[in-house]
Amino acid sequence: MSAPIRTIKKYPNRRLYDTANSGYITLADVKQMVLEQLEFQVVDAKSGEDLTRSILLQIILDEESGGLPMFSSEMLTQMIRFYGTAQQTMMGQYMEQNVKAFLAIQKKLQDQAKQVYGDKMMLTPDLWKQFMQMQAPAMQGMLGNYLEQSAKLFMDMQQRMQDQTRGMFAAFPFPGFPPPGDDDRKR
Repeated sequence: MSAPIRTIKKYPNRRLYDTANSGYITLADVKQMVLEQLEFQVVDAKSGEDLTRSILLQIILDEESGGLPMFSSEMLTQMIRFYGTAQQTMMGQYMEQNVKAFLAIQKKLQDQAKQVYGDKMMLTPDLWKQFMQMQAPAMQGMLGNYLEQSAKLFMDMQQRMQDQTRGMFAAFPFPGFPPPGDDDRKR
């Protein structure tokens, strides 16, 4: 049986209260919970509104502000441009699928590292760096396959959207567009 979802209450004074430990916590503590893969939900102490996403975004903002950012300004700009457009939902799903694919690649690499170094060996950052350097050709191959799959996934999603759009508007004649089925006969 899995552990129950931990509830964290956010008070108007911006403090976070962990109901499991009966004490106040910081964003750093919430980040640690994420890293430990603990399930939790942040709720507004007064209204009960789910604030989990906004707290996670706040952690990402803090991480992006310090050290080496993960997202370039160009990428963030493009992401903002998707909000409010028809592609917003599709882009969110596309990014989620890509993260899942990336995690699968990471798991394969970790499994390979265990085979090379054994289960009992602690994978320090230096050891991980050495392993990655030894695995550079394999890593390039996996990332190449990942990028191909990513591009294919995007093209498939785009094709489905076009097909759905054609289906929705098939009964309406549009000047300059062939009637449904005409483009199939030309192929």
